[in-house]
Order: sequence, then C-alpha cells, then structure tokens
Amino acid sequence: MPEARLKVILLRHTPNPEETVAMAAKLCYSPSNITALKDKIETKDQKSFVSKLIQMGHMTPIEHPTFTFAIEGISRACSHQLVRHRLASYSQQSQRYVSEETGFDYIIPPVIKADKELKHEFVTFMKEAHKRYNTMVKKLNKKGIKGESANQDARFILPNAAETKIMVTMNARELLHFFRQRCCNRAQWEIRKMSEEMLFLVKKIAPIIFSKAGPGCLYAPCPEGDYTCGKIQEVRRKYGINK
Repeated sequence: MPEARLKVILLRHTPNPEETVAMAAKLCYSPSNITALKDKIETKDQKSFVSKLIQMGHMTPIEHPTFTFAIEGISRACSHQLVRHRLASYSQQSQRYVSEETGFDYIIPPVIKADKELKHEFVTFMKEAHKRYNTMVKKLNKKGIKGESANQDARFILPNAAETKIMVTMNARELLHFFRQRCCNRAQWEIRKMSEEMLFLVKKIAPIIFSKAGPGCLYAPCPEGDYTCGKIQEVRRKYGINK
C-alpha cells in the first residue's frame, strides 16, 4: 500500500474558450446573425474585450467554456471537500464496485510525514485498516454476501486517507470561484495543492480569463476578515504580484 501522489490532468476543454466568451457577450448586443458574428470574432483578437468583460464584472459569458480534469492521488477527505462545489459534474471511483482487498493507496499529511514517530503510527494504522477490511470481506463472504454487496459494507472500515480518483468538469466562472476559495492559505493543504495544479493548467489555455485567478487577497483586502492568515504580501509574491 504505497503513499499516493497527486496527479492532475486537463482532459478536455471548450475549444478557443476566450472566443466563446466573446461570442456570448457580443451576442447580447449585436443585431448580426450567428454566422456573421462568429466570422467577425474569429478574425479579430478578443483578448482586450474579454479582459474588459472581467474588469466590468460581466461574468455570465464566462460560464460558457468548460474544463474537464482527471485527478488522482487525493484522499477521500479531499474529495468530500471538492464535491461541496455544487456547480460542477463529478465521476468518482467507487469503493463499492472497486475492491480494496489487494490494498489501497493513501495520503499522508505533511505534518505527520515529517515526524518519524507519527508517520510510523499512521502507516501502521493504514496496514491494520487494510487487514480489518479484508477480514470483514471474508466474513461477509462466508455469510453468502459477496461482490459489491460485501464491498459496500466492508468499506465503512476504510479511512479518510484512502486514495481516490475523480473526474471533474467546471465552467470557467465556477473555476474562478473555486480558485478564490481553495487557493487561499486557509484552505486545507491538500485541496489547495490540487487547486493550484488546476489553475496552472487552465492558465495555459485561457490566460485572459484566468489572468487574475487565485485567492481572494491578490487584488483586494483579505476576504477572510478576522480569520486572515496574515500573509497577504507573501501570497501575492507567490502569484507574481508586487503590490
């Protein structure tokens, strides 16, 4: 049962996402038909227009481009946080249909991993959890409960540290909200690391849409109020912002 490693892949995205945003925005105000509007937009650079939309806070057109990620090497604890973002679609590896009898990968929190004694205790518990899981499956099998019926009950023994795999689709506007919440220093370390990987990938595809994406303190006072991490300048430097 090895320690799992985070992996984030951008599987699919709307082609030319910033042109799509421009098309949606200009359609609202243009008397042109769709074909004429499409041809006009495709022959002109839309960067300044999309940037202006974002500055104005005209966010509805930003909902049209979508991005689909494949994510592995995260814990069930992390995925439980992820699916709280409701404006998204999810498909997650099932512990009912996928047996963990041969072992499960797991995530070790950095604080625990850095301490030899804590890490030993953690890994020992993971091994014990796997042993108990297998024992429960075997006992259920003896009672005539097999396959996914056994898995679905035995999985109650598995820890939040167990690794999972998930596909996520979000539109660009929801991603901006997601990054604002989860790139924040006060976000749990695992989902923060994952969101930073996602942001790195989408910036390559839609640099204008995501030019100012990140935690809420990048261009304004910290939105956490009394719960601020107190490291606003450090966070801004991390994102290459000198202000």
